[in-house]
Amino acid sequence: MEKRGRHFVLVHGATLGAWCWYKVAPLLEAVGHKVTSLDMAASGIHPKQHYEVTSFSEYIEPLTQFMKDLPSDSEERVILVGHSAGGGCISAAMENFPDKVSVGVFAAAMMPGPNLSFAALTKELDEFVL
Repeated sequence: MEKRGRHFVLVHGATLGAWCWYKVAPLLEAVGHKVTSLDMAASGIHPKQHYEVTSFSEYIEPLTQFMKDLPSDSEERVILVGHSAGGGCISAAMENFPDKVSVGVFAAAMMPGPNLSFAALTKELDEFVL
């Protein structure tokens, strides 16, 4: 029996876009995995402009919408990979959609912990962004 590939969702870091995964995505696909690389708001080719993004929640809206659109009853649980500020993004997705996430990978990324909740991290990020 052949093992089915997994679904990786790649989230870029600060000042980047989905394009930054251009070397990683094809390698994962070449060994049979499904890959989705997302542009967060005002990043990459996302149409929103930076001055239109006033909160971290608005910044991660593309990931939030992607996670909402995944079927709940599916056996497919995604592997979220976040780099840099993408760690905050995948943390939010992991907290808001635990039934849709297999694991989170923090690649040199921000990572909340037992003493640093996503809410506290979001507050800090909002103060930094604004």
